[in-house]
Amino acid sequence: MTLLNVEDLKVTYATDDETIHAVNDVSFSIDEGVNYGLAGESGSGKSTVAEALLGLLPGNGTVERGTIEFNGTDLMSLSDAERRDILWEDIAYIPQSAMDSLDPVMSTGDQIAQAIHTHRNVTDAKARDRVKELFEIVGLDPDRIDEYPHEFSGGMRQRVTIAMALALEPDLIIADEPTTGLDVIVQDKIIDKILEIQERMDSSLLLITHEIGVIAETCDELSILYGGKVMEQGSVDNVLVNPTNPYTMGLKNSFPEIDESDDPVAIPGSPPNLSREPTACVFEDRCPFATDECGESHPELFDLPNRNHRSACHRVKEAAQLRRDAHDPETWNIPDDGDDDSDRGEVILETDDLEKHYEQSQTLLSKFRAEDPDYVKAVDGVSLSVRRSEVLGIAGESGCGKSTLGETMALLEDPTGGELSFDGESYEHYQNGNLQEFRRKAQIIFQDPFDSLNPRQTVRKIVGEPLTIHDYRTDETEQAIVETLEKVGLTPAEKFLDSYPHELSGGQRQRVAVAKALVLDPDFLICDEPASMLDVSLKVNLLNLLRGLADTEDIGIVYISHDLASLTQVSDRLAIMYLGRIIEEGDVDRVANRPSHPYTSSLLSAAPEKDPTADRARVLLEGEPPDPVDLPSGCAFAPRCPKAQESCWESEPAIDETGDETHRAACYFPDSDGEPAASAVDDPELPGSSNADSIGD
Repeated sequence: MTLLNVEDLKVTYATDDETIHAVNDVSFSIDEGVNYGLAGESGSGKSTVAEALLGLLPGNGTVERGTIEFNGTDLMSLSDAERRDILWEDIAYIPQSAMDSLDPVMSTGDQIAQAIHTHRNVTDAKARDRVKELFEIVGLDPDRIDEYPHEFSGGMRQRVTIAMALALEPDLIIADEPTTGLDVIVQDKIIDKILEIQERMDSSLLLITHEIGVIAETCDELSILYGGKVMEQGSVDNVLVNPTNPYTMGLKNSFPEIDESDDPVAIPGSPPNLSREPTACVFEDRCPFATDECGESHPELFDLPNRNHRSACHRVKEAAQLRRDAHDPETWNIPDDGDDDSDRGEVILETDDLEKHYEQSQTLLSKFRAEDPDYVKAVDGVSLSVRRSEVLGIAGESGCGKSTLGETMALLEDPTGGELSFDGESYEHYQNGNLQEFRRKAQIIFQDPFDSLNPRQTVRKIVGEPLTIHDYRTDETEQAIVETLEKVGLTPAEKFLDSYPHELSGGQRQRVAVAKALVLDPDFLICDEPASMLDVSLKVNLLNLLRGLADTEDIGIVYISHDLASLTQVSDRLAIMYLGRIIEEGDVDRVANRPSHPYTSSLLSAAPEKDPTADRARVLLEGEPPDPVDLPSGCAFAPRCPKAQESCWESEPAIDETGDETHRAACYFPDSDGEPAASAVDDPELPGSSNADSIGD
């Protein structure tokens, strides 16, 4: 039975200058018990479709035409009050940013209880009992319902929003990018929990995401959107195993995978300008297979011989040949440079037992008693080196200290112990009157370009400001700005010079942030999660840009990310971080293919597969990382480790050689076969296994 039916939906946004045609005649249906995915790049119309379904379009958004039926009821004909009765009761919503969607001044339990009271006539006690039950369902401690959002980690906050969505046992859950920005361990837990709850409640799911790997492992059917149009739709197996639309082929090729020998191939170009309703194929400008017919009309969805598979392409009958050609980078006008065998240069940055500890506040009584304060050991004895023309990838869960390490390397935080040298000089040299010299040579790119770029400055001012501050190339400022913008792929540069950040796409803003860092011709670049909020095609473009800079500009790069698939594509070496320490380090192929530390194996196993027919064995770590102020004795990973033994609790292992001079791991029982967790995760006698009580909880 059909639960949701969307037919010929068209949505526009009115702006001061023009009308944006965001969604153009989108149709799809979801049957009861079916998980449905909406995928596509940023600006493809995915979230707009969800907002139209929920009646949450902004004031300048209008549903121009189309029908939206839920359980036979036309949602478009309902009043606001009638629609609110259906929302939460029958249709629930999991938003993208949990911190932004939760009230910071109301406890998490009260927020869920408020939703229950709005739709059900129950006592406070019964509502509170239901909240505790929901916390248990999503894997949270029910004794924490009186705590506030800031007291939870990012993954825990996302579980709170899931609990709120499940409060009234809805028939349909709409999840809009529920895992974007979360590390792979938390992402895997969230997806696993959603699927587990769904099976228990027999509900349907509409999952909106740019991560086609998540859709491949979660959904039964999907629609691929681009330029507000459905490009391809049908069963996940049909669409992702044998795509018939060039855009789907490009998206699939852009998705990086850890065990894939070929590098991902990004789709060149930018999404279309939707100031006019599309008449030609919306993908024509970026499609390597476009013909004159594509410029004359947008193709209708064509029913393929396979059951439940449709594609909007004029050349759909040639799909098999197009798929073969789409794997070749030259098809997309991307030169295949082959493997880069350039030697790494001299060491540009080195740390030795580097520390960054934060002193915790004390009560007056503690101060009176002269008690020693507690410390958060965000960076605790890290020894690393980075060479010119090298990319060092640093991976780990949220809260492991990656960003603090990057900020300390950039001298945005003062080290509290250990040594840090840059370009042959100690960090004290730069702090004693030479900091501007360091700032010119070492640059940092932050995670969110919208927060790191001044919204009141044009691109010309943003990129040119470092030149003025450092009195560098001031006689050719405009030329330097244009050259740098074109180096990062913003061409022609003149098109962007007078634009403000809000007028650019997410990928374009991130390229402006990269240009701002590169305009000074630095020797060293620190990239802190620069692609975590970008869709797969933009992410690959950024990775290729950074890899090229390392190879051609003799720059040393530290790339910080929780996405191991991306790190394996861009890095020469990998360092895995856990609670302030490096627990494994080595050449990227060695670490990715034969990890020695159980934590590294868990990170690798959590990366999603883009092939829906692949059978990935999930290794779900129990519990959360320990309290960084009160770490357990011995190995900090022992409470969650599927291989922990008595010695692991007694003393902390040093990071030693593993028999390979290019590889080190801090584990008493390192694996040589590269499959540390698989043999232990189902042993009920080992801590951290799925059948044992979690010591870390």
